[in-house]
Amino acid sequence: MNIVLWVVLVAVGILVLGILWLIGSYNRLVTLRNRFRNAWAQIDVQLKRRYDLIPNLVETARAYLAHERSTLEAVIQARNAAVQASGRVGANPADPEAMKALITAEGTLTGVLGRLFALAEAYPDLKANQTMAQLMEELTATENKIAFARQAYNDAVMTYNTRREQFPTNFVAGLFNFGPAELFHLQKPEEREAPRVKFA
Repeated sequence: MNIVLWVVLVAVGILVLGILWLIGSYNRLVTLRNRFRNAWAQIDVQLKRRYDLIPNLVETARAYLAHERSTLEAVIQARNAAVQASGRVGANPADPEAMKALITAEGTLTGVLGRLFALAEAYPDLKANQTMAQLMEELTATENKIAFARQAYNDAVMTYNTRREQFPTNFVAGLFNFGPAELFHLQKPEEREAPRVKFA
C-alpha cells in the first residue's frame, strides 16, 4: 500500500508541477506580449506627434511653394495613409499584415518628406521663415524619438518572439494562440535615416 501511495503522491506532485509550469509560462508570455504592445504605444505617441506636425509644415510651406502643389498633396496623402496604417497596428500590434502596411506607408511618407525638405532648401524665403524652421526642428526631434521608440519596440518583440519559440514554452504559445509579433523595420536603406533638415 505504501508503494501505491508513493506513486500517487509522485504523480500528483508531477501534475502540480506541470500545472504550475503551465501557469508560469502562460503568465510570462502575457507579460512579454503586453510589453511589446506597450512599446508599440510609445511609437504610436511619437507617430501621432509626427502626423500632427506635418499639416502645419505643409500649411507653412504652401504660400512659398504654390507651384509645387503636387509635392504638398503627396505629403498630405502619404501622411493620411500612414495615420490609417498606424491605426490598424494600434488596434492589434501583433498583426503582421498591419505592421507591413505601416512600414510601407512610413517609407512612402519619409520619401515625400525628403522631397519637401529638398524643396524647402531651394527657397531662401521659406528657409528663413521662423515657423517653418521651428516645425522642421520639431519634426527632426520627433524622428529621433521615433527611432528610439522603434528600437525599444523591436527589443520587446524579439524577447517575446524568442520566448514563444523556445522549447517547451512553444507548446503553451501554440495551445493559447500566442502568435508571432512583427518587427518594425524599414524596407529601404535610405529610410533608415531621419529626414535631414539643414537651415543656414
